Amino acid sequence: MNRMSGYGKWVAGRTTKWITLLIWIVLVGVLTLLWPSVNSQVVNNAQNLPETSQSVRAAAVVDQEFPGGSGVPALLVWHRDGGLSEEDLVHIIALYGKLEQQPLPHQNFVPPLGQLPPQALQASLSEDRSTLVTPVLFDKSADSDQLGEGITELKTLVREETGSDPAAASVDSSELSLRVSGPVGISIDATGLFEDADVSLLIATVILVLVFLLLIYRSPILALIPLVAVGFAYGVTSPLLGLMAREGWITVDSQAISIMTVLLFGAGTDYCLFLISRFRQMLKVEENKGRALLSSISHSSGAIAMSGFTVVLALFALLLAEYGAYHRFAVPFSVSILIMGIASLTLVPALLAIFGRMSFFPFVPRTPQMEEERARAKGKPAPQPKAKRGGRKGIGGLVVSRPWTIVAVTIIGLGILASFSTGIKFTYDLLSSFPEDMESRQGFDLIGTQFSPGELAPAKLIVDTKGQVSGEDFKVILGGLSYVDTVSDAQQGAVNPQIIGFDLEFKDNPYSLEAMSHIPALLNTAEQALVESGFDEAQAHDSVWVSGQTATQYDTKELGERDTDLIIPVVIGMITLLLLIYLRSVTATVYLVGTVILSFFSALGLGWIIIHYVLGADAIQGAIPLYSFVFLVALGEDYNIFMISNIWKKRKVMPLKQAIAEGVNETGSVITSAGLILAGTFAVLASLPIQVLVQFGIITAIGVLLDTFIVRPFLVPAITMLCGRWAFWPGKHEEPRQPQPSGSAE
Repeated sequence: MNRMSGYGKWVAGRTTKWITLLIWIVLVGVLTLLWPSVNSQVVNNAQNLPETSQSVRAAAVVDQEFPGGSGVPALLVWHRDGGLSEEDLVHIIALYGKLEQQPLPHQNFVPPLGQLPPQALQASLSEDRSTLVTPVLFDKSADSDQLGEGITELKTLVREETGSDPAAASVDSSELSLRVSGPVGISIDATGLFEDADVSLLIATVILVLVFLLLIYRSPILALIPLVAVGFAYGVTSPLLGLMAREGWITVDSQAISIMTVLLFGAGTDYCLFLISRFRQMLKVEENKGRALLSSISHSSGAIAMSGFTVVLALFALLLAEYGAYHRFAVPFSVSILIMGIASLTLVPALLAIFGRMSFFPFVPRTPQMEEERARAKGKPAPQPKAKRGGRKGIGGLVVSRPWTIVAVTIIGLGILASFSTGIKFTYDLLSSFPEDMESRQGFDLIGTQFSPGELAPAKLIVDTKGQVSGEDFKVILGGLSYVDTVSDAQQGAVNPQIIGFDLEFKDNPYSLEAMSHIPALLNTAEQALVESGFDEAQAHDSVWVSGQTATQYDTKELGERDTDLIIPVVIGMITLLLLIYLRSVTATVYLVGTVILSFFSALGLGWIIIHYVLGADAIQGAIPLYSFVFLVALGEDYNIFMISNIWKKRKVMPLKQAIAEGVNETGSVITSAGLILAGTFAVLASLPIQVLVQFGIITAIGVLLDTFIVRPFLVPAITMLCGRWAFWPGKHEEPRQPQPSGSAE
């Protein structure tokens, strides 16, 4: 207590409060001037798979042996209801002639369509002659912005050539329409969605937090204090991460920055509320605002620091991930929460010290004596003191009076919801996250309707035959596979002619789980053909590769499952260790971790019910369980730590039953407020036109609400009540020094 009081005087004393504020102002100003913002260092084409992945090794072989077709394809989908005219084909041929003579920015290769007569293109039309797909390949090193430059210039050339704007024409009209799809179109659209989301997400989050704070405290000053703290925290976080990215220590992308913004506002506001609520409580029993603030800091800073440290370590566990997108989240999320935690423990106390009681204007909390003196000065009768709610009333009273019933009902209810998580289906199809009117998705839909869906992203099988197997024999084998739609003729390697390649189109959507399941089957088929030709199994395994989007997605799925299986136990282990150190109780640690895990699976189950049965989605994105778990388990323990630490302190001066009842009632309003704000900030993600963020936002918001309204106020204290003195095992349960009457302040 004395150490905390000393720390409180250091950051929020009569003079030091101004020094603390000045330090933050100078820090933000200096870092902003010296280091770049994190947004200026965003890289959206960073590789997600390690060099050892099969698809990455295959891509390296393609670059060396088949350089003419090793770029990233943009598929130009030309369409006109009623059929493409000969004039349309002439325009397309002329366009490709220009692309050969004057390549687009970052253009890698175009097929020699500019040298063909219109009749030659007619053979490539769809069956109803309404659609044609032509490729343009771009450099693999080009990022989404650079690809966007190339496509923008392409559309300008199309307008100049056709005298119209096919990119703006409806795909359901008799006009000539153009849609850019394939990996390039998908990359450009994905980046555009996240860039557009950044601004709308920030605005929506700020408005939501501000409205919630105004409704909760009805004070404009108090509503701004957490937002100011978040702003200062972001002002330090952004240049710090920008420096790390500029120096090459980390890589950041738009998705990470978007979610980091939500995390800062949600978790940051929570930490601020834990201190603010305690300060408001103390101002009602302590006339001196300085002593009230120091007492608030002493009683809440430990829980805030522990909560923040738990989240930081849990997020740092993502550094163990091999998949790039998971790994890239670790440092931005951890650093932002760490800095926000420091701001909550330094800047927020300083601001509260500066504004004092006026932080809560116009509903200023005062002691009964101050209220009486204020009324007397105005010539009014002294206000009658409100009857204090006893510790045995409210939710706390219900919990301690019927713990068995509450435990049974909540566990059964959460268990039923959790059972639905076993039926979840996953997808790695990025296109399914896009709005239906998005250009790349419209192009893909046309390809799937008019041609084979596999044409959207062909796979390439590469075989080092050592001269023992002919290309024709391999083509016959591949053509006989039930899941392959078309097979190209064998292509010889540019460096090693004994290496041959085949372009394959699957019958299924190349981004679907069905197509992804064909990758190991395709590899096994090719390896078996080599074994039958005299290769040993190890040699055959090292002589076959599959490249392309489907192979990349398959490796993504395998690596993601590996990371999930590793990181989830590590997060659970770290949080368990931290709770053991903080609470010094094996029993409490076990049921606190267990309830949060149950809450997570319940959130998954309820989220699946909403996403699948209400919103009609067939599957959720494969990355969501890991993201949701890390956030929900770490943030869910925040509320448990705040409440259980309050009970632990109270049981030293009152019977355990009374400590539980008062602890639940006393922390109820602040945790409810914090939970609503945190759930609201994650729910903002559900308003964006990106399904992966919609699904993540829904599941995470549900998990926060389950923790806020079921696990924290009912299940955890009820289990604590049932465990009794064993809740502190192996620590000793000391008898209270002196019982206090219900509702008294500590």
